[in-house]
Amino acid sequence: MTTTSLKLPDALKQRAAEAAQRQGISPHAFMVQAIEQAAAQAEQRAAFVAEALAAREQVLASGEGYEASDVHAWLQARVADRQAEKPQAKPWRG
Repeated sequence: MTTTSLKLPDALKQRAAEAAQRQGISPHAFMVQAIEQAAAQAEQRAAFVAEALAAREQVLASGEGYEASDVHAWLQARVADRQAEKPQAKPWRG
């Protein structure tokens, strides 16, 4: 494990210490958890963006997509816990 020096504004350091105390952990453990959560969130966002870009490329290459109203109806049925057939992709190029 490596050591890293982190300069924090006094007010932020105090907030972190108080939050750590409320959770019953050390300020160090609180900061490690916070950095871990931020790194995980950044990785998750990068994966989401990569997946969206790949989906965009697939749509552009295939020329097929889904009607928004079909997708909305399917989602509403799923949220209501009803069985629903997935919408069918349709050509969108003229």
